[in-house]
Amino acid sequence: MSQPPTGSQQATDHDAHHEHSGHHGHHNEHSRHDGHDHEGHGHEGEHHAGHEAHGGHAGHGGHSGHGHGDHGDHVGQFRRLFWIMLVLGVPVVGLSPMFADLLGYQLPDAAWVWWVSPILGTIVYIWGGQPFLTGAVSEIRDRNPGMMLLIGLAITVAFIASWGATLHILDHELNFWWEMTLLVVIMLLGHWIEMRSLAQTTSALDSLAALLPDEAEKIDGGDVVKVAPADLVLGDVVIVRPGSSVPADGRIVDGSASMDESMVTGESKTVRREAGEQVVAGTVATDSGLRVEVTATGDDTALAGIQKLVADAQASSSRAQRLADTVASWLFWFALGAALITALVWVLLGMPDAAVARSVTVLVIACPHALGLAIPLVVSIATERAAHGGVLVKDRLALESMRTVDSVLFDKTGTLTKGEPTVTGVHPVGGHTEEEVLALAAAAESDSEHPLARAIVGAARTRELNVPKATDFSASPAVGVRATVDGKVVEVGGPYLLEKHGRQELSVADQWRDEGAIILHVIADGEIIAALRLADEIRPESRDAVDA
Repeated sequence: MSQPPTGSQQATDHDAHHEHSGHHGHHNEHSRHDGHDHEGHGHEGEHHAGHEAHGGHAGHGGHSGHGHGDHGDHVGQFRRLFWIMLVLGVPVVGLSPMFADLLGYQLPDAAWVWWVSPILGTIVYIWGGQPFLTGAVSEIRDRNPGMMLLIGLAITVAFIASWGATLHILDHELNFWWEMTLLVVIMLLGHWIEMRSLAQTTSALDSLAALLPDEAEKIDGGDVVKVAPADLVLGDVVIVRPGSSVPADGRIVDGSASMDESMVTGESKTVRREAGEQVVAGTVATDSGLRVEVTATGDDTALAGIQKLVADAQASSSRAQRLADTVASWLFWFALGAALITALVWVLLGMPDAAVARSVTVLVIACPHALGLAIPLVVSIATERAAHGGVLVKDRLALESMRTVDSVLFDKTGTLTKGEPTVTGVHPVGGHTEEEVLALAAAAESDSEHPLARAIVGAARTRELNVPKATDFSASPAVGVRATVDGKVVEVGGPYLLEKHGRQELSVADQWRDEGAIILHVIADGEIIAALRLADEIRPESRDAVDA
């Protein structure tokens, strides 16, 4: 667990807030705030200074031959296939003589009934079974029989035998239309669920990539040109404007800013970075502009490293999955051998017709429905639920070993907590109400985009307060913000603001400081009218988990 900041750190935390300068409004406004680098809130010294259809499915839960690229496309593909095959499967199963005998109901006495299952079953085999047939071909080419070949073999044998029975070439007992259809539908359901889970993990990569800006402003001689971050090379100097993301890992050569590094650390408080210090691609300069010399690009950046960890997690498989793949490989040869032995035995017994029927039956029922569905399904559900809870599984082996865990250590910031500051307390004095002082503070902070300023404005919005318009906004480094609101000069800042006015902090500050909170004071016309408590709140779901 991270330690709470010291009192002085918290105080400075708001001082740096008011180094937000250019961040007030937008990039081009930076110049008009020049010299007022909103360092006032000082979070720790800065602003409130602080994935062929599915037919190549190499890693499908371990099923050989199925890669998981374009998971988003696969989710839609398998969802559509499942529902279409389910609709087609209802009449195939319902009008099957064998199924009707099992449930004891009579089929309509019409010639067309006999042809419904063959016609629709053929569509199910060709269309719905296409991913598995393609996967089976891939496994044959790779000489690595597995789950897809087993499924492909089962539905192909069932399809051929069923047509033989339908055309009265083979025994009527070999009418497997409904079994084949159910097998395809069940397997499509399993693959849909798995793809959905994997697509959600893939979206984590998309979210990481979105942290980089679309364009970078590179200094080229005396000009500033816009280029794609991918076009940057080592040694380039780029401009990072207030509120913008750093396009590549680099070293600050000019300027200083409070950096939001939560994408790396999860810490809601900004970190002050000065000239000569390193900054990471994807982090945000919250208050001031910077010039950064590029020291790492492409796969060498920290963000690329994080993306690789997520990609490796997607490619990983658990021991159970690997065992399922091994079993599937052996089961293919076992099923084939059992069918041949069955045929040989019945031929030797002088019953060749029964030999064909029994052998085909063995091949159909040998397909491990549960093995092909259960393990990928369980893993998919587990990873999906973890992702919903904000947990990225780095390696599925780690997920499997979770059953042995009896203790968990949490880094609270951004894990158990929301990862962003929130106004958690307002202590008004002098007859003022909480709503009044919060509205005044929000008005003064409204031109700022710093995390603490956003927290104050957000708190007023949550309470649906009427925030008046502020004028004459200014910010002083290490002091705070100042604006005129309803004829009053309202200031918000940390300890240096109090020192400037010769005032002592309110007594409640000691208690809040002991709780690790960030403390800001609101001053109107030179008099303290309130203290604000800002902290990173625990997530409701985290509170429930901890209580459990």
